[in-house]
Amino acid sequence: MPLKTKSLRAPVSSLGSKGGALNIGSGQALWKKAKTIIPGGNMLLSKRAEMFLPDLWPAYFSRAKGCHVWDLDGKKYVDMSIMGIGTNILGYGHPAVDEAVRQVVRKGNMSTLNCPEEVYLAEKLIELHPWAEMVRFARTGGEANAIAIRIARVATGKEKVAVCGYHGWHDWYLSANLADDHNLDGHLLPGLEPKGVPRNLKGTVFPFRYNQFEELENLVKRECIGIVKMEVERNEPPKPGYLQKIRKLCSDRGIVLIFDECTSGFRETFGGLHKKYGVEPDMAMFGKALGNGYAITAVIGRRNIMEAAQSTFISSTFWTERIGPAAALKTIEVMESLRSWEVITKTGRRIQKRWEQLAACHGLKLDFWGIPSLCGFTIRGPNSQAYKTLITQKMLGRGFLAGTSVYISTAHTQDVVDSYFESLDPVFALIGDCENGRPVESLLKGPVCHSGFNRLN
Repeated sequence: MPLKTKSLRAPVSSLGSKGGALNIGSGQALWKKAKTIIPGGNMLLSKRAEMFLPDLWPAYFSRAKGCHVWDLDGKKYVDMSIMGIGTNILGYGHPAVDEAVRQVVRKGNMSTLNCPEEVYLAEKLIELHPWAEMVRFARTGGEANAIAIRIARVATGKEKVAVCGYHGWHDWYLSANLADDHNLDGHLLPGLEPKGVPRNLKGTVFPFRYNQFEELENLVKRECIGIVKMEVERNEPPKPGYLQKIRKLCSDRGIVLIFDECTSGFRETFGGLHKKYGVEPDMAMFGKALGNGYAITAVIGRRNIMEAAQSTFISSTFWTERIGPAAALKTIEVMESLRSWEVITKTGRRIQKRWEQLAACHGLKLDFWGIPSLCGFTIRGPNSQAYKTLITQKMLGRGFLAGTSVYISTAHTQDVVDSYFESLDPVFALIGDCENGRPVESLLKGPVCHSGFNRLN
């Protein structure tokens, strides 16, 4: 007999808040259940409902297409938020990529033999990055970062790593907080405690701040650094010569330079963002946008470094499945055809400019951050997090998943952007009223959203 499965729809319920009782949708009801049977509620911090709109965020989707998402109650939203955490550069459910995946499913995703697509994908990534000569594949960004560190440590014979940016959840990275719980606060995720990380990893990873070359230089002089791992750019552009000086420092001292491009890759150039600045690393990682929503990450590098992988054990069953490489090959083909990196960068710059104009119209002071296609803003002042929550709450009511950042895709057409700003205008006006004395707390229907890492009860 067929197994009986429960419906995706959870019953709508209500809960108390400082604004009184409020109705919550099926997604929020299911989220509350999830937190009782899944530690933290889900598998990714960035998708926790509390990061957006505690008590009201729809939390789960039933369908996604283009830049639209449908929740469990069938309500349709325009995604002007993080677009699958930046995975869908071509929009959700791109027909050509999905068809490539369907062909794999029809022919078979796994077998005793290897899939040829991984060879073709390796060739393509090397073609796009001629400095690189070899490639290893995984399925998540954290895995790719851990693989790169393992290979680089073998290649250099040194354990100590200097890091700048966010590089995943593995022990090697979180060990930076063994010396000081706040070491990684400036690297995207404040509040992380290194619980469960072996104490003997203390003193193996050292953070340095972006655009502070002397800080890295002094660190290299003080410690026996064998690897420098960093994001090419996240919230601010590099100062003139900054990346070039790091490249020279690493070359002069025999240090392996690794660029983590899991987020930035294929967003401003056809390949790694480092191509924009003319600086070639020794290794680089790609993820997120590489498969347009299908799991695939890559570690590319120079042959003399990558071959060190042969003298250590790096292996996993599902790194050999076929869907990821097939999706990546088609994604790269479509990106090249559309010149997607130019499209999303142009759209992002228009959005940044319109945020600036809208803020000036309503007397708000904004700080902008991120590359154009991964852009965001912070409203200056002590109420910035409350304002972010208010934006999310109000925009949700207008049919948008939105906050203070937008990950752009080719599906974000001019009409979509225009409708977004038409809805955002009265929200900025409301925040302007709050800046002039209206209590923002009186407008919120639930708690202020989280920032950084907060344990969920």
